[in-house]
This record gives sequence, structure tokens and C-alpha cells, in this order.
Amino acid sequence: MAALTFATYDVFTDTAFAGNPLAVVFDADALSDDAMQHIAREFNLSETTFVRRATSEHHSANVRIFTPARELPFAGHPTIGTAIALAEAQYGRGDARDVLLVLEEKVGPVRCAVKLDGGEASFAEFDAPKLAAEAGPGGTDAAAAAALGLDVREIGFDHHVPSFFDAGVPYAYVPVANLEALARAYPTTACTADALGVDEVYVYARAPRDASHAFRARMFAPQFGIMEDPATGSAAAGFAGVAAKFEGFGDGWTQLPILQGVEMGRPSLIGLEIELTGGTLSGARISGQAVKMSEGKILI
Repeated sequence: MAALTFATYDVFTDTAFAGNPLAVVFDADALSDDAMQHIAREFNLSETTFVRRATSEHHSANVRIFTPARELPFAGHPTIGTAIALAEAQYGRGDARDVLLVLEEKVGPVRCAVKLDGGEASFAEFDAPKLAAEAGPGGTDAAAAAALGLDVREIGFDHHVPSFFDAGVPYAYVPVANLEALARAYPTTACTADALGVDEVYVYARAPRDASHAFRARMFAPQFGIMEDPATGSAAAGFAGVAAKFEGFGDGWTQLPILQGVEMGRPSLIGLEIELTGGTLSGARISGQAVKMSEGKILI
């Protein structure tokens, strides 16, 4: 009987039992695709990562990312959590140091910076491996309202209208008028693709002026085994395109922290920074903390 080591982390939080849970399975080179999918289904978290030897000597590891239902080319909270897990496995949790890693994901190499502070929560950030780009029409207000069980008058605010962006994973982005509408939003069927053109739906509202974050969000992907996700870094990477299109920022870097998971009782703070050059999105960075929750062995 073989044994694989694993660790779990709560990601995009500095507090246990908040954020988005992640399982990281180490030394997974011998696992088949089917075996990785079975293990991800067994953990039944929004994502499980499998750490394998890098194909390039210049990279730190090859990372495969699975939901309970399928493999993903890229995801934010698995990237943050896996980078922290690798840094802590190499250097321990007691020393304060900065670590640079390059993770090979299906979307391409992802460069990560990890800060180990010697405490309970480590911090990591990465440059989006693919800049957000519009991937088609965003759907009508009426379609978005019907898909989410809202009144059509609750769709949109300021210049924001439904849109469709892809930064490695495509999402339908649906702006809603206020936090009350955000709290009531929920897919009216198991699949929203017919209404919005894609299965992953990111619903967002502007935060109150006195909040420490810029936007509140929720993400639904029932077709991929995720009824709701407490923190979605790949959607935040795509949201860089949304903000660049609708917010009217000037050139340079702008910080847009996003709070997600409140309605699930797992608040998650996702750091998002976007850069515009000549009025066009030219850079995006995702950041967050993570707390180690458990470790053990898988017997297969």
C-alpha cells in the first residue's frame, strides 16, 4: 500500500475556518489523471492540487488542479495555497523569509512570491499568467436576472453591465445594484449556461464607501461540483478586465480588494491590483494569506 502526504489550508484568510479550503497532495508524479480526480472527489473541496516534479529545471514544481468534477488550467486560491505549502515544506513555518517560486500550471508558468513571517498565516502573491480579455457578449440584464432569481432592475450599477471575461478560466460577470441583491442572488437552475453563455458566474456589488475592500462578490459553478465558492482567485484575475473596462481608472496601478464568501460564513479577502497603460489593462496581481489546517497521509 502506497502513502501520499497531504496538507490542507484555508486560503485568502489569516483566520482558521474562514477563507477557501484547499488540499495539497505532494509527490504525486505516479498518479494517473483518474486517480487525481478520484482523490479530489474524496476531499470534496472546491479544489485539490497535486504537486509533481517540474518539467523545467528553472521551475519549482508542476501543479495539477482539480475540482470534484474536472481539471482546471488555472485557479487562484490553489496557486496561493500551493505556493505557501511548498515554501513552508522547504523552509518550515518558524522563520521569516521571502521565497520566489515558479509553478507550472496548465495555463503556463506562474511566478509566485511567498512571505513566511514565522506566524500562523503566510502570504503569497502572483502575477496573472494571462491578462483578462473579453470572451464574448455578456448577456442581457433580463437573462442575468432570470438566471439569478433577481429583478431585472437589480442588475447593473454605475457603468457596469453583465460581461464575459477570461483570464485562464471564463466567467460571466454580473453586477448587482446593492449588497441586498447580492445576498439573494442564487442560480435558479443547476446550469446557467443557457442564460449567460458560461457555467461559472461571478456576481458582484460595490462595497460601502467606509469598507476596507472595494467590491463584494459571490461565485457559482454548480456544473463543476461547486454550488458556491468562498474565494475565487481566477475570477478575480478576470475581474481585472471588468474593472479596467467599467471603472475609468487612469494609468498606473490601482488596488481593488475583493471580499467574498460572507454569505457562506467563510469571509475571504482577495488582494487584486491592476495596471493600466494607455488606458488598456497591462498587468494584474492576485494576493492573499493562508493558514495551515491539517496534514496527513492518503493510503492507496
